[in-house]
Amino acid sequence: MMTKYPHLRQDFAASLVVFLVALPLCVGVAVASGVPAELGLVTGIVGGIVAGCMRGSSLQVSGPAAGLTVLVFEAVREFGLPVLGVIVLATGLLQILMGSLKLGRWFRAISVSVVEGMLAGIGLVLIAGQLYAMADTEAPASGLGKIAGLPGALVDAVGDGGALASLGLGAGTIAVLALWKRMPTALRTVPGPLAAVGLATLAALVFSMPVATVEVQGLLGSVQPPSFSAFGELASVGVLATIVAFTLIASAESLFCAAAVDRLHDGPRTEYDKELVAQGAGNALCGVLGALPMTAVIVRSAANVQAGARTRASRVLHGVWLLLFAALLPGVLAYIPIPALAGILVYSGAKLIPVREVVSLWREHRGEALILMVTAVSIVAVSMFEGVLIGLALAVAKTAWEASHLKLEVVDKGAGPVQAYLSGNATFLRLPKILDSLESLPQDRPVELDLSGLHHLDHACRTALENWAERHSAVGTEPVKVVTAA
Repeated sequence: MMTKYPHLRQDFAASLVVFLVALPLCVGVAVASGVPAELGLVTGIVGGIVAGCMRGSSLQVSGPAAGLTVLVFEAVREFGLPVLGVIVLATGLLQILMGSLKLGRWFRAISVSVVEGMLAGIGLVLIAGQLYAMADTEAPASGLGKIAGLPGALVDAVGDGGALASLGLGAGTIAVLALWKRMPTALRTVPGPLAAVGLATLAALVFSMPVATVEVQGLLGSVQPPSFSAFGELASVGVLATIVAFTLIASAESLFCAAAVDRLHDGPRTEYDKELVAQGAGNALCGVLGALPMTAVIVRSAANVQAGARTRASRVLHGVWLLLFAALLPGVLAYIPIPALAGILVYSGAKLIPVREVVSLWREHRGEALILMVTAVSIVAVSMFEGVLIGLALAVAKTAWEASHLKLEVVDKGAGPVQAYLSGNATFLRLPKILDSLESLPQDRPVELDLSGLHHLDHACRTALENWAERHSAVGTEPVKVVTAA
């Protein structure tokens, strides 16, 4: 047995660690998304067993992700839970199609600033929304409303004993997560999220705290495949836009996660197109089951690598443990306090905000930093889909601007020809500026035009420069001497 599976011992141990990390996150993401807690476990099971068996990335682990929580919540609120299955199914089929067409590698071409801005925006909305859950009060619908209403909600919580207890339990959960890395090594064998939820559950029971707990429906009772009537919503522009947003965000997050996981180990590298097909297959099945969408999750993936996993067996086994838990011990979920789950997601949301990256980008690439910040603010102020589109548009505009960057240096020594040096990229976008500068040169002096510093000269610019040279020489001046790269 060990000869056939030489790494079974390492993979078995790693699978238990990933299971203990994934369990509270699956439940927390589901509750925050406004769906039954068991559906989070269903997505974790599919992510482990189905996506885990497929080729692509050998060590990254998939399941419900905090990064899609806000979008799922909005979709459920606007279209209803039955339509969510249709959206997730369509997302999965699109991912399979894109992977089959070898488009997976192109997701690496998406500006990192847009992706980080997207995650930062999601993190801000997630934190704001889950702070209301910690205070046991309903959150406003819009992102700006959530942020603007926080001071009032916190003031109200201070005057309410039940809300204050709920807020304290959530804050305690965040404190445990933040301090867990400083605990003795023996304690840290228990994953931080599990320890935080376990301690919060114990505190709520021992002190009989008046806090809301997870509602349990049972695994089979929660799984509700979308009806045929729900597929009629595919004619809705809002549903189609949501499918595009799910596909873009889930695919980008999964493939960026794969790139990050590849840097953590020395094993086989990710095959991006096959990984996209695997993610699509998992999402298609999640859609059929009416569950949450799945993506690769960096927290679980990193835990898998750090626990010593060697093959994809570890992630498959973690899905088996989630299935056994959901089938045999679903009643345990009813003891978990919702403010504890909200605390985990507040902590996860904070990790989505790349503070260090923003500071570094601002020092070295301010344009990229602005794209990141505008994307994040747009997601908070408008919506997820529009915010990502704004970020992509800015990234394209910045690239176009940089691609057309051109410098003209004129050297006039008073005698002899006027020397004009062009460097950079001469495109039609900068043509008016080029011609204005050249036409301002003295008409009665010979000119040397040095183009050797150009990286690119498009047809429009070449033609315009030839026409200018003819005009400059037409008044009897010596012909313009053009110097090109060797």
